[in-house]
Amino acid sequence: MKEVVEGIVVSEVSYSETSKIINILTKDGIIGCMAKGAKSLKSNLRLGTSKITMGKFYISKKEEKLSILTGVDIINEFKNIKKDIVKISYATYIIDLAGQVMKHNVNSHVYEILISSLKKIDENFDALVITNILELKYLEYLGVMPIIDECAICGSKTSIATLSSSRGGYICTNCLRDDLIVSDKTIKLIRMFYYVDIAKITSLDISGKSKIEISNFLDDYYDRYTGLYLKSKKLLKNISKVS
Repeated sequence: MKEVVEGIVVSEVSYSETSKIINILTKDGIIGCMAKGAKSLKSNLRLGTSKITMGKFYISKKEEKLSILTGVDIINEFKNIKKDIVKISYATYIIDLAGQVMKHNVNSHVYEILISSLKKIDENFDALVITNILELKYLEYLGVMPIIDECAICGSKTSIATLSSSRGGYICTNCLRDDLIVSDKTIKLIRMFYYVDIAKITSLDISGKSKIEISNFLDDYYDRYTGLYLKSKKLLKNISKVS
């Protein structure tokens, strides 16, 4: 059975001297394919089967066997990302994260959020901020979304004092204990991150303090509630320190 799907290559593994196996993230999940001859310099599949390449993939599905990739129409190669080691590290991490989220919850929005994020990083928007927006949105599909519309303890919608990963989200002044205090700007931004359409972002003006506070919150929240520990995240942290 032949099929045409839109997706992005999330991994590639050599199979022989000339072929490789690729995984394609689509709106309906991940598809594994054999790309015969794709490593050959003359192959029509060579460029379209490299990681972080978006395209229309022509697939011949085999019953109980690995599907065969027969053609690719490239939609976006994300060339700017592939020129920069830091951008590559962010892209690799969010692609890996999207794949893990898809395993928990196959949803077309997971794919759409990923593609929008990659496009913004490719357009030179702040990769950390775009990644944090994606991370926050993905928590909903993992079933562990923090409470950012009211106090996570008492439900109050007023006098929000801080944002706490250990206590599940917003904390009001009445429920405040020994929680780390974040800035008012950060409290407002985290909610904006959730509701913003990444594809419609035209500018980002976020202070270094808020970026650190939001990134630290999300790192701790993922560690506490998701059970996801990705090697690409650790590598990203290491590269970000030296870049």
